[in-house]
Amino acid sequence: MSNKQLTQYWQAYLASLPSVSFNEEDYQADKFGDSSTLADELGNLILKGVKTATCSALWEWEAEGCEIPKIGSKTIVLDGNDHPLCMIETTEVAIRAFSEVDAQFAFDEGEDDRSLESWRREHWKYFLRVLPKMGKQPTSEMLLVCERFKIVYK
Repeated sequence: MSNKQLTQYWQAYLASLPSVSFNEEDYQADKFGDSSTLADELGNLILKGVKTATCSALWEWEAEGCEIPKIGSKTIVLDGNDHPLCMIETTEVAIRAFSEVDAQFAFDEGEDDRSLESWRREHWKYFLRVLPKMGKQPTSEMLLVCERFKIVYK
């Protein structure tokens, strides 16, 4: 997706807001997951309101040189072909160890059968795919950036 298309999507979102004075906000545009197929799957779960949380290893943020999200951060969720699906706003951010993720957070992530067991299994597989690319290995004590969010535009 071109920067022009992202800018147009952002402008459409801003135009949907009540006409009050506000500062123009920053936003990110990102796919969920590490493949186009997973981006489509997770994006659809977000659109359906099933997926209202996500997490990533703190190491991923550090490797990309990005600040972790803050409450109020906006993200244009992209599908597997980099087309906008919706805009989400971060409502909660917590840093916790992989082993400290609880059943409610796993349920809110909305994936698989939504159990903590499947969350641990599937996220471990994900971290085994992505962390070695940055010279890291997953551990039960690795820190995760755990976010909750809501759809603010689609």
